[in-house]
Amino acid sequence: MGPVPAVQRGGGSRPPSHASGDAMPGKPPVPPFTRETAAEKARLAEDAWNSRTPDRVALAYTEDSRWRNRAEWITGRDEIVAFLTRKWARELDYRLIKEVWAHDERRIAVRFAYEWHDDSGTWFRSYGNENWEFDDSGLMRVRLACINDTPIQESERRCHWPLGRRPDDHPGLSDLGL
Repeated sequence: MGPVPAVQRGGGSRPPSHASGDAMPGKPPVPPFTRETAAEKARLAEDAWNSRTPDRVALAYTEDSRWRNRAEWITGRDEIVAFLTRKWARELDYRLIKEVWAHDERRIAVRFAYEWHDDSGTWFRSYGNENWEFDDSGLMRVRLACINDTPIQESERRCHWPLGRRPDDHPGLSDLGL
């Protein structure tokens, strides 16, 4: 079976209804995931990370979300915001592509590549895998990431779009041979 295709924004599951008003709304799509909703969830995560807005990204995670990012352990939204703020201050002109590798009803495994440069102008392509686990409302409660950085020449870049959301017609990882 090949990679799960990218999906466009919109459609998919709707957030659960909270009649009491005291529960925080979820982040659709919500478990159980299908091939299509797993791909939608990955694209929405990619879009949020490409915004490079730590507070926005953190809202997709539970209040007590646990991360392993490379060798760093992170717990909770405040630590997520602090981590992402440091990350995007160091990784400039960041552009990310995610692709679903596998999924079950509550978990999604993605592979990804992103390109960035440091403050000296050296470009990198970072490759990795993430394992995600979600609560019933569609918030991610666990994120485990393994990442490797490869220096590249600016001429070797493959992520070419204006900063922000990757356009729907831009090739994905498999299309780019990544």
